[in-house]
Amino acid sequence: QVQLVESGGGLVQAGGSLRLSCAASGRIFSINEMRWYRQAPGKQREFLAGITRAGRTNYADSVKGQFTISRDNGKNTVYLQMNSLKPEDTAVYLCNANVDDGRTNMYYWGQGTQVTVSS
Repeated sequence: QVQLVESGGGLVQAGGSLRLSCAASGRIFSINEMRWYRQAPGKQREFLAGITRAGRTNYADSVKGQFTISRDNGKNTVYLQMNSLKPEDTAVYLCNANVDDGRTNMYYWGQGTQVTVSS
């Protein structure tokens, strides 16, 4: 079994920054792509950014230039640096990882971390 635990969320004023972390633990042989999503109340889950094991990144147009994804393969951790935050960035932020445990390849979700941006 694999667990993903996000951290780093909180309350921030508009224009501020936050850095989210998501650490994977458990039966892990390797982690392929890691992704960040968010879900605001009453809205669909939205893809934000992804990063491959080799470090290749891709972003949703809505956050390009504002958010930066990175990862530390040695720590099985993915990060999301969020700058110039706006009230509309308020949401639960979730990470997703494609994990190979040596027998199977599965996608896992974390429980999410709340980000609230005040105006």
